[in-house]
Amino acid sequence: MLISELLGIIANGENSGVEFKRDDIRPEQLGKEVVALANHQGGIILIGVEDDGTISGINREDLETWIIDTVFARYVHPMILPFYETVRMDDGKSVAVISFPQGTSKPYVLRHNGREEIYIRAGSTSRLATREQQARLFAAGGILHPELLPVPGTGLQSLDLVRIREYLSTIIRDPDIPDNEDAWTRRLSGLGLLIGAVDGREVCTIAGLVLFGIAPRKFLPQAGLRVIVYDTEDKTYHTLLDTVLDGPLTGRYVTEANGTRTLVDTGLIERFSELISPFITLEQPALSDGFQRIKTWLYPRDAIREIIINAFCHRDWTRTVDIEVSRYVDRIEFISPGSLPNSMTVEKMIAGQRSPRNPLIVEMLRDYGYVESRGMGVRTKVIPLMRSENMTDPIFDATEDYLRTVLLRKK
Repeated sequence: MLISELLGIIANGENSGVEFKRDDIRPEQLGKEVVALANHQGGIILIGVEDDGTISGINREDLETWIIDTVFARYVHPMILPFYETVRMDDGKSVAVISFPQGTSKPYVLRHNGREEIYIRAGSTSRLATREQQARLFAAGGILHPELLPVPGTGLQSLDLVRIREYLSTIIRDPDIPDNEDAWTRRLSGLGLLIGAVDGREVCTIAGLVLFGIAPRKFLPQAGLRVIVYDTEDKTYHTLLDTVLDGPLTGRYVTEANGTRTLVDTGLIERFSELISPFITLEQPALSDGFQRIKTWLYPRDAIREIIINAFCHRDWTRTVDIEVSRYVDRIEFISPGSLPNSMTVEKMIAGQRSPRNPLIVEMLRDYGYVESRGMGVRTKVIPLMRSENMTDPIFDATEDYLRTVLLRKK
């Protein structure tokens, strides 16, 4: 790092990715800052810089060895390999620069006094993570799958057994269909759709309720899909439509003798498609030769379907807000709650990398054919369809709170 680069970092002060420390800092204090930054987006720690940006320099002997072998090896878990360098200033003082990327094995913990503590970054300070924040870190690291969390107040009666029976017998062709309540409970627990509660009863998992629940939002408010239609380019109080859809994700099919599957009871995905269609199509005033009005789609239907399915497959169920779809006169926006899982980025997603946050939901939707086998719908479907039909690329905006996908209307 050049002196000019270092001075630029110091001039901008501490923030969510930069921390200043004296070189007499205790190892557990430095470990705390490392853990907090790794649980966020990685960062830089400058040793030998005061809180106000004054360069005091480093005096500790074998500082690099102490940082690598003591702080990172003993106090930070799991292992992180930092990049260490020393920048010598014109006045002879030196500053140690410790940099490391966002961790991929979250949550990182500080091991000290026989305890493990999880810290997160909040602005320029590091603080203990709340239970909700810890759950998100476990989910981001792939250790915890929130889709398997129990939903209080639910039970076997909260699930649509007609749908599940059709899934077992027709979709995955399982010859062993449960014939009593105990058998159903054992089978659905094995599938991950039910889970034991504290009082010994079996309750629905989030995945079970979302996939096959009779009224999911009664017990899980964030299980719905909010659809808003504006007649402007911006949010306004006046809307053409503002509703929240509730129901199981999966549709119910009947298989004919010739193998043809007929949809007889729509799921949330089909209901959304029916609801939004009048607002994303145009009908020509003239009739075709077949005496039918010609319908023009303003957005690729398959792209919209792919995005809404992805939202349910990869959303963060620890966030207590619905997936939201907003149609404006010039675009349609999809907001999926939660940051991208693990170390996923928009660039990796576009390139075709896969990192499912809710693998059980993904696999069951794949059984139905909602999810393509390769799991690369953004790269192989959404982007090519938008380019070929609307002559634009989709816009992806990922934050700590949501992934927003924007499709621009066909000109």
